[in-house]
Amino acid sequence: MTAHLPQEISSRCSTTNIMEPHSRRQQDGEEKMPLQAEDIRPEIKDDLYDPSYQDEEGPPPKLEYVWRNIIFMALLHVGALYGITLVPSCKVYTWLLGVFYNVVAGLGITAGAHRLWSHRTYKARLPLRIFLIMANTMAFQNDVYEWARDHRAHHKFSETHADPHNSRRGFFFSHVGWLLVRKHPAVKEKGGKLDMSDLKAEKLVMFQRRYYKLAVTLMFIILPTLVPWYLWGETFQHSLCVSNFLRYAVLLNFTWLVNSAAHLYGYRPYDRGIGARENPFVSMASLGEGFHNYHHTFPYDYSVSEYRWHINFTTFFIDCMAALGLAYDRKKVSKAVVLARIKRTGDGSHKSS
Repeated sequence: MTAHLPQEISSRCSTTNIMEPHSRRQQDGEEKMPLQAEDIRPEIKDDLYDPSYQDEEGPPPKLEYVWRNIIFMALLHVGALYGITLVPSCKVYTWLLGVFYNVVAGLGITAGAHRLWSHRTYKARLPLRIFLIMANTMAFQNDVYEWARDHRAHHKFSETHADPHNSRRGFFFSHVGWLLVRKHPAVKEKGGKLDMSDLKAEKLVMFQRRYYKLAVTLMFIILPTLVPWYLWGETFQHSLCVSNFLRYAVLLNFTWLVNSAAHLYGYRPYDRGIGARENPFVSMASLGEGFHNYHHTFPYDYSVSEYRWHINFTTFFIDCMAALGLAYDRKKVSKAVVLARIKRTGDGSHKSS
């Protein structure tokens, strides 16, 4: 076991090196290594894996379909498929807007809802927080509070019935199916007990939650549809189907790959006892979120990766914000801790093995 050492503050790179590894469960008869109290920083205890939680025995509850979501997703993807046929005839500014809009909206998920508000891996000053809350609204993937609550449950109860998108239920369920049915009772029970006091105290997050429907109507529906039509004379049909339907479907599916593909396909160099995998394709599609075995092993690392900028646009963005003084206190796991963890629980696929 690696000795537990205090945090080291590196003034040179303005990051905090975390010297506190934590242990995770092992699968299929391997020794279980329970979490030690000293391994957990109090502010992140509710997004670290809880090995003591086990699913109750018995048959799963009957699936209850959410037909509103099923119809919405079906219509969206039909509209997106039609939008593909319109791409060759749309104006170049229209698809450039779609790409730009998705990058900004994606950062609202990755740098905002995920790394800033769910895991508190760095701190952001007000101008950056305003940008990220607006970008997150553009993404239309639930407000930050609800997104973070589900994500913390995903980490704490990973691959159990209390995990909102439990990958043990298959690719389709973890990709999109979890949005088409009622949540498992365990998700509601355990998610409702998570400590969300930090976000309840965040006025900006609560403001977004209060006015979410109005904000989504403006930033997700009206702006990307009307801007191409009004500013450069795009047809309304092209604006709606390419700049909105197709763009949104791409953003959703790229985000969902983190829940599905990154839990089913890839290597586990840091912890072979968990389902989360390293998947470079998912990293390219999700602005850097595909280093998932590392992320579930060290969820308090702001880079969600050992390699910082490698296939990781979100880390590059956060570092740029830090250079401008808008981001600070970036948490980074020390190299010594990473190497010790690779040696102890990795699957042997790491280049250092």
